[in-house]
Amino acid sequence: MKKLALLAITTLVLVSCRSGRGAMAMASINPSEGNTAKGSVHLQDQGDGSAEVVIDLTGVPPGVHGFHVHEKGDCGNNGQNAGGHFNPNSMVHGAPDAQSHHAGDFGNVTADANGEVHTRFMTHSVTVKEGATSAVGHAIVLHANPDDLVTQPTGNAGGRIACGVVTLHMAGEMHH
Repeated sequence: MKKLALLAITTLVLVSCRSGRGAMAMASINPSEGNTAKGSVHLQDQGDGSAEVVIDLTGVPPGVHGFHVHEKGDCGNNGQNAGGHFNPNSMVHGAPDAQSHHAGDFGNVTADANGEVHTRFMTHSVTVKEGATSAVGHAIVLHANPDDLVTQPTGNAGGRIACGVVTLHMAGEMHH
């Protein structure tokens, strides 16, 4: 009886943690050599073709920084192994709200005077669930400079100061 009650409680907790939303993923962001930016990026499928992205970073140089999903899930060689921006639909680089942009074009994030980034946004460009636009298995890169949202194919965002690979997580594992 105790096992059945524990199973029922566990099931209720897992269902309530999901809040009707779908798959969850996370990237632990680590600094490249000579940098201090670190933190986490959580992605959660919203069940309507969109995903919520929650970014929490510290140690970031104050100011505006390009922030992108890259094509490969490899942060080696100071993030260079991540390749170019994630672009499964062969679009040109642009702002995240432009009609044409890479799926990985998340635009910019702004670090406050304390070097912290705490922000969230919704995107229809990537998903967490399986498919051509899934961010799972791809790297997320924080760049040294702002993305100008125009220069092809990178937005002239400069060096890669932090990187992390998106991995799928089970319900209840993600906290934000």
